[in-house]
Amino acid sequence: MLLKDKVAVITGAAGPNGLGFATARAMAEHGARVVVVDLARAEPQRAAAHLGEAHLGVVADVTDKAACQAAAQAVLERYGRIDILVNNAGITQPRKTLDISPEDYDAVLDVNLRGTLYMSQAVLPTMRAQRGGAIVCISSVSAQRGGGILGGPHYSAAKAGVLGLARAMAREYGIEGIRVNSVTPGLIATDINKGLIPDDRMKGILEQIPLNRIGEPNDVAGCVLFLASDLAKYVTGVTLDVNGGMLIH
Repeated sequence: MLLKDKVAVITGAAGPNGLGFATARAMAEHGARVVVVDLARAEPQRAAAHLGEAHLGVVADVTDKAACQAAAQAVLERYGRIDILVNNAGITQPRKTLDISPEDYDAVLDVNLRGTLYMSQAVLPTMRAQRGGAIVCISSVSAQRGGGILGGPHYSAAKAGVLGLARAMAREYGIEGIRVNSVTPGLIATDINKGLIPDDRMKGILEQIPLNRIGEPNDVAGCVLFLASDLAKYVTGVTLDVNGGMLIH
């Protein structure tokens, strides 16, 4: 039970086949009381109910600072503390550089990067008062290699921004016992890319992955669990690659 009695907030975690829900399930299995934060249409209360009665679903848009603050307050009212934040909420778009509209740019940067900042700002005062906490930010291999399989350059920029933000927060809050780390998944089998990659292209992708398969949500969830737990109590400011060897550097 790596997270016994810990309270873990996970954004964008309502989708049953996503990284967020896989992480929520893993953390619940290791003793955490999990808070699923997502948009109303994603039904976070339903997702939390699947984990059990001890868990909570909260509706919030991470691009709205007031909504993030309200979500954190709801967690404190229910549990009295916040030990873990997983900044998982994100969106992507398949765009080429010259096709990125101002609206596209704003949408992708707002959810992926602004949302990471706003939700971190919402929980940090509590973690500071507790003199401890762990934040895990979900970035992407796209941030490191300058483009992914499906996301456009603005997605790469947003996810690279997440890495910089996480490192800066790690430096700022380490003295107060707060650890901040990032995970960079490669191609993971989730609903966001289901059916979008033709078989012939997938064959080429797999040839570039030493483990010769695409990842599963649980592959990422296990790494997030590690970074959030005391197994990683002397780890902060790191970027943990979870890509089957796609990017060995």
